[in-house]
Formats: sequence, C-alpha cells, structure tokens
Amino acid sequence: MRVLHTADWHIGQLFYDQDRTEEHQAFLDWLLVTLEEHQVEVLLISGDIFDVPSPSTQSIRQFYTFLKEASQRMPHLHIIATAGNHDSAPRLEVPKPLLESSTIFLVGSPERTAEGEINFEKMLIPLRNRQGELRAYCLAVPYLRMGDYPSVEGAAQAYQAGVEAFYSAAAAYARERLEPHQALIGMGHLHAVEAQVSDLDQVERSIMGGLEGISAGAFDERFAYVALGHIHKAQAVGNREHIRYSGSPLPMSFSERNYRHQVVLLELEGAQLQQLTFLEIPVRIPLLRIPAFQFQPIDQVLEELNNLEPLEEGQEKPYLEVRVLLEGPEPSLRNQIDQALENKPVRLVKISVSYQSLTEPTSLGDLRVFHDPATLQPDELLRRAYQEEYGTELPQNLLDCFLEITHQINQPDQA
Repeated sequence: MRVLHTADWHIGQLFYDQDRTEEHQAFLDWLLVTLEEHQVEVLLISGDIFDVPSPSTQSIRQFYTFLKEASQRMPHLHIIATAGNHDSAPRLEVPKPLLESSTIFLVGSPERTAEGEINFEKMLIPLRNRQGELRAYCLAVPYLRMGDYPSVEGAAQAYQAGVEAFYSAAAAYARERLEPHQALIGMGHLHAVEAQVSDLDQVERSIMGGLEGISAGAFDERFAYVALGHIHKAQAVGNREHIRYSGSPLPMSFSERNYRHQVVLLELEGAQLQQLTFLEIPVRIPLLRIPAFQFQPIDQVLEELNNLEPLEEGQEKPYLEVRVLLEGPEPSLRNQIDQALENKPVRLVKISVSYQSLTEPTSLGDLRVFHDPATLQPDELLRRAYQEEYGTELPQNLLDCFLEITHQINQPDQA
C-alpha cells in the first residue's frame, strides 16, 4: 500500500494579518496532483487542520471542498483526519453521519462504550488496497485532552502516563485483530520528548507547560509507521525512522523559513514499512529577513532595503521581516523603513528591534524579583520599564514630561 502522511495545515491562519487562503489553496491543489501521480491509497492528516477551534466559513469550505475533490478523483482513496490541539473535536466530527458510507474518516476525540470504556474499535480503521484487499489498519488517535486518556494511579506526570497507557491499550486491542501479513499504522498529535524544536519558534510552543512530552518508546513495536503532528519541523523521532513528524506545509513563522516543508510517502509491504520518500512542497510566498543573520544598525538596514532587486517573472512578493539594532528609541523608524521600501517587491509584515545596551548583562531581573510593583512610585516603575525595554537609563527630559503629566492628573484643579 502507498500511504501519504501530512499534518499541521492550519487552514485560516493569518500571517501577521496577511490572509493565506491562496497559499493554502496552492498547497491543496498540489496535494491533489501528488496523490494522483503517486497512486496513493491512504491519506493521513495528523491534526491541526484548522488554525483556530472556530474557523471561518471560508476555511471550512476550503477543507471540505478538498475532501470532495480528492474523493471524486480517487474513489479508492482512504482519507483519515484527526483533530489537533488547535481544532475543535466536535466541530471536526459534524459531517460524520454523512460520511459513514465513504472512505473519509474524521476523528475528533475518542468515543466511549455504554460502560464508559474507551471504544478502540471506532479508532481502528481498516485499510484496503485498490483491489479491495484488507492490507492494514490505522489507529487514528487525535490530540488527547483531559478525560480522553486513562488515569494512572501514582503517576508523577499524569498526562504522560495517561497518554502512554492509552497507546499501550490501543495497540493491544489492535494486535488481537491483526493478521501476520497486515500492517498497523498509528497516528497522534503530541509533543515527543525526542523531537527537535527551535528555541525561537513560538508556534511550536508546549501545550501543557512542558509536561506533555511523550517518549518514542510509548509506541508499540507492532506499529509499522507512526504519523505524528504538532511539531512543524519535519523529522524522525528519537532516530526511529518509522516514527515521524511530516512537518507543516507552510512556514508558520519566520523561524520556520528554512524548514523543509514536505509530505511523507510510505510504502508498506505486508506488515513492514518498505520505503519512505519525502516530497517537497513548493512554497508559494517565501519568507525574507533583512538582515538575514543578525540585527544591524539602521543605516546598514536601510542600505540593504534600498538595494533590493526586482523579482523575476512569476515570483511572488515575499513576506519581509526587518531587524534593526538601535541605541535607543527611534520614533521615525517605521517611516524610514516605509520610505526605503517604496515600490519594492516585498510585503512588510514585521519590524523587530534590538537595543545595543541589552547585549550587556543587567540586574533588572533581580529588581523584578525583590520588589513588589505595588510598593513603587510611578516614576520608579517608569524607570524600570524603560530599563527593561531599552537597556539604558530613562532620559531626564522624558522623566520631566512624565512628572508634569502625573502632577496635572493628581492636581486637576491647578491644571
């Protein structure tokens, strides 16, 4: 069987207020062609289909239009989509009654039996090849929220222990139904402790304050492949090639601009994983940082902006982040950058500023620890806020203005 693994679409995401509908549509169009070209029989979407729990009507239409077109072009194709932490589990499952006779499976959350037990049967999806032969099963596990996983008595980390117990019980259930020649695929939307995550990436943040890391050892050896979502950097987990994050199809932040955005094509032979192929996704709108490697003084930045070359024919204007190193506040910074970018082929979405004095150690952290803000006078709070923001002492002229304003507020009759 040929299976394609993708995740973390985040349909509906705004990139610094920039609508990304066209970018997502370009990816979905590419994916349809890819599924056909490689004669894929199973499509796995491992969570975070949408960017927010209540996506717009346009985002919902975009997703379900894709499902319809994929099914029409490839009637044999199994599509299995699970909810991620960004998705609303009930919302994702709304169309399930209409899809019962199809090969589209939407899994928002684990179901329970009448006795209150986890109904693993509903998550164990049989997979048939083009000839209709039952070749594999998929254990379609969505992002597990509190109440979805069992409670493990005495566990130091309740979430970790509960999720690992869930996968152990699910794999045991699947083993009883597998024939020796049938493969077992697992899905999950979680943070594996062995995964590599950029320190600068605020999108791949911890879900539960860093307590949610799951070990690769939690996945039963019977799994031929485990299709994970949540981490946007495509990678194997813990040097286990069959346990993988496919990564996100679009860069979700500037820290992801150098990620390889891809889908994973896997071929199963009997119960074993035979081959992995990584198919790179074309990026419709690139991400550009100026300067590329580190913050630079404003004069150097403006010179680089002024020297931007025209785009080649057919190229899309990139999203631009400008990074400036300053000595202190620069009220005209935005205006200077806008003038330098006039008629330039870019989309300015972010200006990041660093201050030279902040490269030197300060004792500001100690001040925040030992002083309750409620005990400080307003002018002292201002001094400390300015020091924290700019790494230098508050200028006297600003302090004088502040004191005059606070005096007028406190003495309104004399204003």
